Amino acid sequence: MSKSTFKILFYIRKNQVNKDGTVCIMVRLTVSGEVSQFSSKLNINPKAWDVKQGKAAGNSVKARQLNDLLEDIRTSLKNHYRDIEMHESFVTAEKVRNAFLGYTIKQQTLLELFRKHNDDAQKLVGISKSAATLAKYDRCYRRMEEFMKAKYNITDIALKEINHMFITDFETYLRTVSLCNENTTAKFMQTFRMIVIMAKNNGWIFTDPFVNYKIRLKRVDRGYLTDAELQKIMKKKFPTKRLEQVRDVFIFSCFTGLAYIDLKTLKASEISISFDGKPWIMKHRQKTDTPVNVPLLKIPLAILKKYEGQLPKGELLPVLSNQKLNSYLKEIGDLCGINKNITFHFARHTFATTTTLAKGVPIETVSKMLGHTNIETTQIYARITNDKIRKDMQQLAGKLDDLDQWN
Repeated sequence: MSKSTFKILFYIRKNQVNKDGTVCIMVRLTVSGEVSQFSSKLNINPKAWDVKQGKAAGNSVKARQLNDLLEDIRTSLKNHYRDIEMHESFVTAEKVRNAFLGYTIKQQTLLELFRKHNDDAQKLVGISKSAATLAKYDRCYRRMEEFMKAKYNITDIALKEINHMFITDFETYLRTVSLCNENTTAKFMQTFRMIVIMAKNNGWIFTDPFVNYKIRLKRVDRGYLTDAELQKIMKKKFPTKRLEQVRDVFIFSCFTGLAYIDLKTLKASEISISFDGKPWIMKHRQKTDTPVNVPLLKIPLAILKKYEGQLPKGELLPVLSNQKLNSYLKEIGDLCGINKNITFHFARHTFATTTTLAKGVPIETVSKMLGHTNIETTQIYARITNDKIRKDMQQLAGKLDDLDQWN
């Protein structure tokens, strides 16, 4: 936004003379051509007024005192102007006048609300929020702060002043200055919209400025392990105990579908005998608070048994930080001759694709075990492999054998 122009003029209202012969000194503010006028609450004899200088004429004690008061008004108006210019997206003469007269009610601003949201989220880390989620919120806050400074030279914006142009400008900044890809940009925009919806729900804005803006996430083919690759990792003898432990934790997730944070926080109380007389994991996902109910198969049960009584109290598995796990998984991939950039999230995709869907588990069931609230999300995780297509078509071919031959 271009810098506004600001002028202050003092003049007298000659057409309204008080009983004592004095007239009121008026204040005229001009901001980028827009004018606002109000009374200074000061009076002067019109003969003692210097029209050209816009102040009391002469050097008498009374004139100096009056001019000092006018200068105080000028200084105060300039301070209000600078404050509005710094903290809001644009300045108007009316805003400056209202601020000076004390008519303004402090407006809720975007970054102020963002900070409160992030502070609240920080208190919930380890309870209902993950550290990764908080880091995502903090990154979006910093990008927004940088954007407003670079694009508009402001430090904040009133929530009521967020419009479609501001939203699209932020998107453009993310793509062209921050060099974010399409999906990273979309995720920043999702976080931004979450803050805006929070403002709307609290009554600080009455319309959603995102109403005509569409957030587009490009579908990415996420990595997963095939049956053969999974077997390689499961059967490999590793040279260090640390790699073996990382392998075990990874495989456990490949057969349960648990996300990193849910595995990290898994407690004994969240494993119980279900209606079928078998052990199930029954917990709520930390990311979405949706229930996750997963029967424990032989392999994850064996992994739990392996570490029973071997770890500090309360821990079921030796789960390292996500960063360390990913580092060790790259080493495991190299040792097993798997030419994929394996991360811990591969396990969740492997569960959805190789462990379940490819073995005939319906996608609705997979979705429930992953804790998804809709099938569309599950479709990002679970892919129909060519081997699954082959098996399904073989079954179909067998059923079609009974039909009459084509003539």
